[in-house]
Amino acid sequence: MSGLAEIRSFVRLRGRRRRTWSDRYVTLLSLGLLVVLAAPLVGRAVSALPRDVDPARAGAGLALIALLLAGSLALARVAGPVGVSAADAAWLVLSPLPRRGVLARTLLVLVAVCVVGGTALGLALLSALGGPDALALRLLASVVLGMSWTLGGMAAAVLAQASQSWDGRLVAVLASLVVVAVAVAVMGAGPGQGVLSGIASSPLSAWMAAASVSAVVAAGLAGRAWAAVARIPARAILDASTRAGLVADAFVVMDPGSLTWIAEDAHWRSRVLRSRAWPSRLRGAAAVAWLDWRRLARRPGLLALVAATTVLPALVARAGGGGAGALIVLAAGALTVAAMGTAGARRDAGDAALARLLGAGPRALLAARAVLPVLLGGSWSTLALAGLDIVAPGGPFWLLGGLCAPALAAGALRMARRRPIEHAMPVMDTPFGSVPLGPVLWALAGADVAALGCLPALVAFAGGVTGPLLAAQAVWGAAVLAAYCAVPRRA
Repeated sequence: MSGLAEIRSFVRLRGRRRRTWSDRYVTLLSLGLLVVLAAPLVGRAVSALPRDVDPARAGAGLALIALLLAGSLALARVAGPVGVSAADAAWLVLSPLPRRGVLARTLLVLVAVCVVGGTALGLALLSALGGPDALALRLLASVVLGMSWTLGGMAAAVLAQASQSWDGRLVAVLASLVVVAVAVAVMGAGPGQGVLSGIASSPLSAWMAAASVSAVVAAGLAGRAWAAVARIPARAILDASTRAGLVADAFVVMDPGSLTWIAEDAHWRSRVLRSRAWPSRLRGAAAVAWLDWRRLARRPGLLALVAATTVLPALVARAGGGGAGALIVLAAGALTVAAMGTAGARRDAGDAALARLLGAGPRALLAARAVLPVLLGGSWSTLALAGLDIVAPGGPFWLLGGLCAPALAAGALRMARRRPIEHAMPVMDTPFGSVPLGPVLWALAGADVAALGCLPALVAFAGGVTGPLLAAQAVWGAAVLAAYCAVPRRA
């Protein structure tokens, strides 16, 4: 018996009971039920795969897949991805035990994530390109491609955690994926539709060859990652374990709002800020709200990324998501971007000492805090709606972007000032099962105010843009924001 097995056995005997056959039976039964429930969904997804796909839809679908891969790689790079539990981080990572044995369970979890994510990615790839013939073999090749991409990306993230040079290569891969997404989207818009048609109608042998090459490359990267696991610095593993533990605690206590503070603290903890004099022309509420502008100006890369995401609603609409899918992405993106400028409002909701020291009233301060969310949400929604107008002409919908900005700012401020989830609220019985009201009301806080303020715009999306609806949206959105800023927050 190895030293690692002895230590784990000792921990189990001291703190936990042994796993019995009934425990293993329950685990296997749960996995079987999961397979039984997921099989019909996968079957319906496979049966809905198109035979022939329009090149414009293929370009948008491939662009979304490239962006999804880039986002997944960025998330893996930020998360670690190799981490352990708090007990293993305290006992085993800093011990002289073999590093691979300590991290074996985590690596198995990462492989399972690659398998599930790769299967979904393969289905999305075949949905984008279609299957003109031999659908079963094309499905197999696309699933192998998806698993190869996810496994290779995860291996690259592990190598980046172990080596600074690989971290630079991973950043270059992320930038390349974004460039590829933009290029494919432009090709689908017209200039390269012939190339996309050729890719979609390529013979089965080409799919098999691409799957084989991708599998070989992914296996090579996985082998290098397995060799690099033995020399991952302990500090990198401990940092990733801390982040994973904080996220797990936030979801266990069902308080996702704490993740915002965790991310904010992690960002500023490694920064060295220069001391500057306070602006002499700013007084009161404007001086306090100025901090949000300075905070956002220090992160130009984030602003560039936000500007690039304005193409997402148009890509979703072009990829077959329809008007409903595009509107969901549009609403979620606009609220998220508007919420980027509400860090000060979130801080005031927890501790308004700074505002009181500077003599800023709550209503004036909230109105000053609303200026940045109005600009962010209005700019993003205007650009996104302009892209939708190009993809699906139907009226000057881009005019609604700036007019909906006040309502979006009101919703973002409400999201920033909402309280933690109240778990003492009752559970509501629905046809889909029991639903706790606390998390539901917490999730709807902010979206309700934004939807209320955008009612004329929703009518315009349903029936067309008219002059009276534009005027009604301008007046109604400003009125909703003014009313929200005028109502003081309950203590």
